[in-house]
Amino acid sequence: MHRNYEGTNAPVRVSWFTDRVEITSPGGPFGHVSIENFGKPDVTDYRNRAVAEVLHNLGFVQRFGAGIALTRGAMEKNGNPPPEFGVYPEYIQVVLRRKA
Repeated sequence: MHRNYEGTNAPVRVSWFTDRVEITSPGGPFGHVSIENFGKPDVTDYRNRAVAEVLHNLGFVQRFGAGIALTRGAMEKNGNPPPEFGVYPEYIQVVLRRKA
């Protein structure tokens, strides 16, 4: 939903390792979201508004702007370390580590 389709044909990459999952999405922060405020509550914007609306209507999105908080909560509830976000102008990456 947040992937950048302009200027790149790079796919979203999901890499599975024995101790973690890494997800890399082309395109850095967009609109109201910046490297500095990424992940803060109530700071959202949608690069692909039509895709976001379709995913919401199909039930794949619960609430706009809630994904990072839900991910953090699920990782904590499961006993995993918190997600690690790398936010860059060209891409965003999250690393989800397994619990020790």
